[in-house]
Amino acid sequence: MTQSWDIESAISLYNIDRWGSGYFTINERGNIQILPQQNGASIDIMEAIADAKEQGLKFPLVLRFQDLLRHRVETINKAFDTAINEFGYNNVYRGVFPIKVNQLREVVEEIMDAGRPFHYGLEVGSKPELIAALAIHNDPESLIICNGYKDTIFINNALLGTKLGKRVVMVVEKLEELFEILRVSREVGVEPLIGLRVRLQSKGAGKWATSGGENAKFGLSTADLVCASETLKREGLAHCLKLVHFHVGSQVPDIGTIKRAVREAARFYAKLAKLGHDLGYIDVGGGLGVDYDGSRTTFDSSTNYSLQEYARDIVYNLMDVCDSEKVPHPTIVSESGRAIVAHHSVLVVEAFGSIEKNSTPIDVEPTESDSKLVRDIIDIERNLMRHSKMEGMHDAQQIKEQSQVMFDLGLVDLRSKAKIEAIYWRIAQRIVEHFRDSEYVPDEIKQLETSLSDQYVCNFSVFQSLLDHWALGQLFPIMPIHRLDEKPERNGTLVDITCDSDGKVSKFIDLQDVKETLPLHRLRSGEPYYIGIFLMGAYQDIMGDLHNLFGRVNEAHLFLDDDEEDGFYIEETIEGSTIGEVLTLTQWDQNELIRLVKAQVDAAIKSDRLKPNEAMKLLANYERELKGYTYLHLNGAKQAAAPVPSIV
Repeated sequence: MTQSWDIESAISLYNIDRWGSGYFTINERGNIQILPQQNGASIDIMEAIADAKEQGLKFPLVLRFQDLLRHRVETINKAFDTAINEFGYNNVYRGVFPIKVNQLREVVEEIMDAGRPFHYGLEVGSKPELIAALAIHNDPESLIICNGYKDTIFINNALLGTKLGKRVVMVVEKLEELFEILRVSREVGVEPLIGLRVRLQSKGAGKWATSGGENAKFGLSTADLVCASETLKREGLAHCLKLVHFHVGSQVPDIGTIKRAVREAARFYAKLAKLGHDLGYIDVGGGLGVDYDGSRTTFDSSTNYSLQEYARDIVYNLMDVCDSEKVPHPTIVSESGRAIVAHHSVLVVEAFGSIEKNSTPIDVEPTESDSKLVRDIIDIERNLMRHSKMEGMHDAQQIKEQSQVMFDLGLVDLRSKAKIEAIYWRIAQRIVEHFRDSEYVPDEIKQLETSLSDQYVCNFSVFQSLLDHWALGQLFPIMPIHRLDEKPERNGTLVDITCDSDGKVSKFIDLQDVKETLPLHRLRSGEPYYIGIFLMGAYQDIMGDLHNLFGRVNEAHLFLDDDEEDGFYIEETIEGSTIGEVLTLTQWDQNELIRLVKAQVDAAIKSDRLKPNEAMKLLANYERELKGYTYLHLNGAKQAAAPVPSIV
């Protein structure tokens, strides 16, 4: 019996009410609806796409919801303020945004503007990031935290910030850095603000667990901490040690890990304070996770805690340890980046074709020249509903395997093999459909369903836009963004347009496990089909590579506005990379390329292989393409189906 379908069914199927965190839902038109402030004003994603297309943007396309970004900044600051008030903590929260998570100017500027009432600062880990931070930072009460290894130039620039009245804290990652900071500080005549990163015994969990623990890349041992303390005292700069820092790992799924790390770091803070240092800050680093799959578990792509629980546990455990050690409560600093920016960005890709196992339209009627196996598998198909479905499947599998063996020996011709495979996949489809609404589905039927899944060919590059998925197996919520008032009748995986077999997405979020296929709709000829990849704002914008020279994708930045007819407007569009730009990045000179092609065109004219008018048009097209988008130009249409051949 076919189950009814409605919007609630779609919400449940894709778990959007869980991973969406109140920012995403489905409206009555079957389109994704974005609520940038979790309630009130909303944006229909298809209307946003229509506006972007009117402004000339093609797919793939990143949509950035700037009000959502602002809401994330406000939410984390209010969460800590609430926890501080609840427990009577005797200090404040001063968060910083780690620029490495998303270095795009428009994103950082929006975060700084939203964070101004909270004195929200920045964290940097390289010289370019510091240069950018010094320019954009203009709040003397907020911090610039300098992490990462540092050379003399890095230190000089940090001290420039101190001279300008900024609170720039250089976090010492290894003991030698402290000596260099002190040397440069003496030369320029500025007392530095120093932090020490402690190497905790506590270790994180998940894909980034190795970034913490005693074998971590960064941090000082207990002996190093004592040596650093004594060095500062000997130099008369004990008061310059202002901050204790630790980092337990990115995307920490288990709140227990965070609790243990905070208590251990708080103990280090208290002991260093008792050594006579005028400390004031404790930096709990990053690690605040995002629930990408909505399962609210300790799975790698999830978290078993909320933002408010995270803030409460940090505040309480810091206070508990400091009170037991009888030291003043420090200002709390966190470097939460993923939780700030992940939700605000959606990548929209266009599917323009599908590869289906059982869709090749051929005539499978047997002929005298066909192998006997063709007739045998046809008999299985005709009698499939009369006997055990599992038995029929096993018999069909045997014939398919036997035909392959005989084909390898030259005993089955190509036409017979094609007919056997076509009939086999028809049988498999019928068996899978038979079990679709059953309470119990055998594992081999589940595997068969996965084998039957379609491959949806999408106009994007996994290596450019989804690097964490390819390299680390990171899961992202993925679903159609329209037609959700229709029941999806297909199951598929996504393949990109690169020439690499790894350019695919074949792992999808699920409440129970990881799914190998995604429910999708059948493509319609002449109609675009759009798929959204959500929670994309952290790291993916920066870390993508240039595989096949597919560069950055087009972007549209949206703001809510009650005065606009649709309730929003596109504040800015940023065009993706052109062919000429990505070629330049790989040392191809555009003028030289044109010169080389022109020389070949001239030679073709002289040899009468091209007429002059035709040659000039070809050269003009070549030059024009250097300014074109690197991705496919599909005009919003599904590719035409192949004609039906007859195999006889």
